[in-house]
Amino acid sequence: MSTDATPSTVLPSAAPGKASPEKLTGSQSVVRTLELLGVTDVFGLPGGAILPIYDAIMDSTKIRHILVRHEQGGGHAAEGYAVASNRVGVAMATSGPGATNLVTAIMDAHMDSVPVVFITGQVFSTLMGTDAFQEADIVGITMPITKHSFLVKDVDDIPGTIAAAYHIAGTGRPGPVLVDITKDAQQNAAPFVWPPKVDLPGYRPITKAHGKQVLAAAQLLAEASKPVLYVGGGVIRSRASQELLELAEATNTPVVTTLTARGAFPDTHKQHLGMPGMHGTVPAVLALQEADLIISLGARFDDRVTGNTSLFAPNAKIVHVDVDPAEISKIRVADVPIVGDAKDVIVDLTAAYQDATRAGRPTLVEWWTYLNGLREEFPLGYTPTTDGLLAPQYVIQRIGELTGPEGVYASGVGQHQMWAAQFIKYERPNSWLNSGGAGTMGYSVPAAMGAKVAQPDRTVWAIDGDGCFQMTNQELATCTINNIPIKVAIINNSSLGMVRQWQTLFYDGRYSNTDLNTGHDTVRVPDFVKLAEAYGALGIRVTKEEEVDAAIKLALETNDRPVVIDFVVSADAMVWPMVPQGVSNSYVQYARDHSPSFGGE
Repeated sequence: MSTDATPSTVLPSAAPGKASPEKLTGSQSVVRTLELLGVTDVFGLPGGAILPIYDAIMDSTKIRHILVRHEQGGGHAAEGYAVASNRVGVAMATSGPGATNLVTAIMDAHMDSVPVVFITGQVFSTLMGTDAFQEADIVGITMPITKHSFLVKDVDDIPGTIAAAYHIAGTGRPGPVLVDITKDAQQNAAPFVWPPKVDLPGYRPITKAHGKQVLAAAQLLAEASKPVLYVGGGVIRSRASQELLELAEATNTPVVTTLTARGAFPDTHKQHLGMPGMHGTVPAVLALQEADLIISLGARFDDRVTGNTSLFAPNAKIVHVDVDPAEISKIRVADVPIVGDAKDVIVDLTAAYQDATRAGRPTLVEWWTYLNGLREEFPLGYTPTTDGLLAPQYVIQRIGELTGPEGVYASGVGQHQMWAAQFIKYERPNSWLNSGGAGTMGYSVPAAMGAKVAQPDRTVWAIDGDGCFQMTNQELATCTINNIPIKVAIINNSSLGMVRQWQTLFYDGRYSNTDLNTGHDTVRVPDFVKLAEAYGALGIRVTKEEEVDAAIKLALETNDRPVVIDFVVSADAMVWPMVPQGVSNSYVQYARDHSPSFGGE
């Protein structure tokens, strides 16, 4: 079943030639439905309330179940699988604490529009509401952070509900869908009817935009002297990278790609200004700030991009393209709102622009002269360390250069996340995985694991911090046991780096509870090399710049087990550029106490 399907999609047929429906238990029905939907990989951890499904999955020859060591890891693995492959991910857990351990991953998928179906077991329907052992109202708990939630108490409803969940997760604006199934529904039997009737009244995602709005946007673009294409993760979700390239080149418009859109447009393309936002490049930040037209494609004007919203891009008209009408004008009022799938809208916009400019196109010479001047004056760079320890930016840059654009890079959250977004060149979509909206520490290792399952022939790196790594490193066991040879680069500054940076800049260097004692001149608890070896991985420690390349190359050559490299870096390294929270993007600092000068301001 295609994840691009419409609500009227015909589901794949079951085996032909059977006179009457086969009678299956609810648990067998779950597995059969997943198989018929084309699901090949599931991440999960069993428990009492979901045991019937686990008993049934043992008989499947089409589904690979990967036993994770923590349910949160299973959820992030399903996310990484989905983002790397453009397929719907699937994760399973039992009731109570098993289900609540999924909550962080569910919220993460919700914030970043990742299509995942989460299947949880629930206590017997007769026990619900009695505070039964391992009972939790997971539907109620996750209602605000799912695209939709289902509670299944009747075995007859299982095929249709899972098919609907899969469809909802992958269509329109993608997102997580929860299916909670009581134990009696799993154990009872009923005729398995396929394809089921999937009736979703009110769920009609709009993919084709209103033609009049597209024409209005094209006219604004034809008249603009300082336009910018503000590209969000929706362009990757809609698989519109090629269409975006054609629009950009047809219009000669500068492009910025948000944190979740890295790779949607090639970094090496001459029209790409980099990433906007709090830690964006100076040209990308100021291009948005000084534009007279912003065309937002699958982006949502979040606070990390806009800075102080009331001061953001004061002279710009806004064209806002999004498949989710709830995002349009939510933060910045759109002059031309366009509801539709980014891929379809971009194609129509390119054609409309070409029609609107037949008599002549704007040259944008002055705009490009200004932006190229910013690129020359404020290139992305970093200050060498003074304490003899590694520069984290150098380490990450070399990982990207030695691995190349065909690799997949998953990051944790914090300084290393920003450096990985800045210093690795992304040339293709689905090559960058990170927790953008939620900012989830612990995302990297399980997401990389899921990506490697989805893309086994690609090199997959988890670029992690010493803090993030300690939240989900148990999934190294999953990787070792299941032959998932990811590479893990721990950017070990022995602290919660981004929090420490804020403490340096805004709290007078009062480092309250940010030292982790994992790195240079500390007790090294844990010792990451020994930890890696305990999990069956190759453990390497790097403390000198001349050791960096050799360690990365050894990791790239080692494919019989996971690899963990402990890069011991300076705790004083900071992420620049930076827009301090709550101020105008005009005050972007490209280094500490250094902002671009503005004539007359």
